[in-house]
Amino acid sequence: MSSSNPALEPSEPPRQHDSTIIVDKAVSLTLSSDSLLIVDDRSHHKSARGCCAPFKSSTQSESTVAISLYNILDAEINPTSLVITYAQHSHKDNVTVTALRYAIGETEKPAIEAWMTRLLDLAYGSAQRRKRLKVLINPHGGKGNAASLYHKYGAPILAAARCHLDVQTTEYNGHAIKIAEELDLDAYDAVVCCSGDGLPYEVFNGLGKRSNGREALARVAVALLPCGSGNGLTWNCFGTGSNSIAALGIVKGLRTPIDLVSVTQKDSRTLSFLSQSFGIVAESDLATEHIRWMGAQRFTYGFLVRLLRRTVWPCDLAVKVVLDDKQAIKEHYKSFSLKEDEDADSLTDRSRIDAAHKSPGLPKLQFGTVQDELPGDWEVVSGETMGNFYAGNMAIMSKDANFFPASLPNDGLMDVVTIDGNVSRSTSLKMMTEIETGGFFDMPEVHIRKALAYRLVPHQKEGYISVDGERIPFEALQCEVHQGLGTVLSKSKRVYQAEGPK
Repeated sequence: MSSSNPALEPSEPPRQHDSTIIVDKAVSLTLSSDSLLIVDDRSHHKSARGCCAPFKSSTQSESTVAISLYNILDAEINPTSLVITYAQHSHKDNVTVTALRYAIGETEKPAIEAWMTRLLDLAYGSAQRRKRLKVLINPHGGKGNAASLYHKYGAPILAAARCHLDVQTTEYNGHAIKIAEELDLDAYDAVVCCSGDGLPYEVFNGLGKRSNGREALARVAVALLPCGSGNGLTWNCFGTGSNSIAALGIVKGLRTPIDLVSVTQKDSRTLSFLSQSFGIVAESDLATEHIRWMGAQRFTYGFLVRLLRRTVWPCDLAVKVVLDDKQAIKEHYKSFSLKEDEDADSLTDRSRIDAAHKSPGLPKLQFGTVQDELPGDWEVVSGETMGNFYAGNMAIMSKDANFFPASLPNDGLMDVVTIDGNVSRSTSLKMMTEIETGGFFDMPEVHIRKALAYRLVPHQKEGYISVDGERIPFEALQCEVHQGLGTVLSKSKRVYQAEGPK
């Protein structure tokens, strides 16, 4: 197989289709390691360049442009021309579909076809092309604008990449659970939610409710086109809150195993992909439903209101701790994030599906449920003056809220944060700003543990507990993590699109 940079192999002269072709008599198209370089020497190159100049290097001639291979959506040869479709940045928060068209002759087609194959191989790498997508639209998402956001920004990108699209609007709360529970696993590669994080929560739980839930969660990826308040799944997987850029991320997304958490209360068991919260964060989220029109700002508003009341949420808390030293957690993050994909053999699609065939239902609970006797080796944490309890499966909870910087997609551990309710208001306010700047992790008032499980029992009779932004009964709960149980589409299989602990 030829190298992507034939110049590095002097023993084998580069073949034209390996890197550069000439089209339209005077336009050279060259494949570099990460870009498609276009040099247009035609006398009328200015008019052609108007459709293909998302980036121009100051060291290149005026007739040279570069398009990131990540942005290449498709390429095809028709009877008279080569057409390359890509996502062009119209501004930092949006991409639009743009096409390049170059005339070619009949004798040039074999070489151009070989070059085009090489272009698409480089553009997609190990990402699956032409994904089969079940698109679910929450008509109430994005202040009621989810459908228009999808059709204006997301759908054109997915269609240009020749994804197979089956679009359905959810009709009631919980409808996505039923859809996922009845989904034809052979027909779809992923479910794409046009919503906030509520629809992915339903989809994960719908897949998990199936008799072959473990297989369904391994085979069908879940993705989010952001249309809600938090959009944590999109921020973690693609590092954006933009609908069109997230659509590009889905097109180029890698199938990535993620840890899911079983949440048990009494006789119920649900799955969590994002977080569980009790205390000020839960109230800031759930007690502000009446001001959803404020968007993400309602979380800040809710936090400040509850901070002024100086409330504590007493509870009993016990944690199955693996790491509780911040330096050790940082070292764990660094070593795990640097692993090669080959080191995760137990989490390959094939191995996960094989395991599911042997045990098709959800994994058995290693630590039992909240109704069982508390294991003797769990650490009991003082909760009489609990101000905030927050457990995360992912790093970013919403834009600029990298609450769990040491969180990893599939290390088999959840990050548990506890903060005493008696810290000063000034310290609490500082925590809000330090989340954005990255200093939150190292604040001495912030206690962080890497854990396999925990049990929390509220002392009060009324209050709020949030799982993935959804309200659950205010009663005792126990949570246990399952390594690599779920699947998402993501830019990286090893880390989330968030800055790790400093």
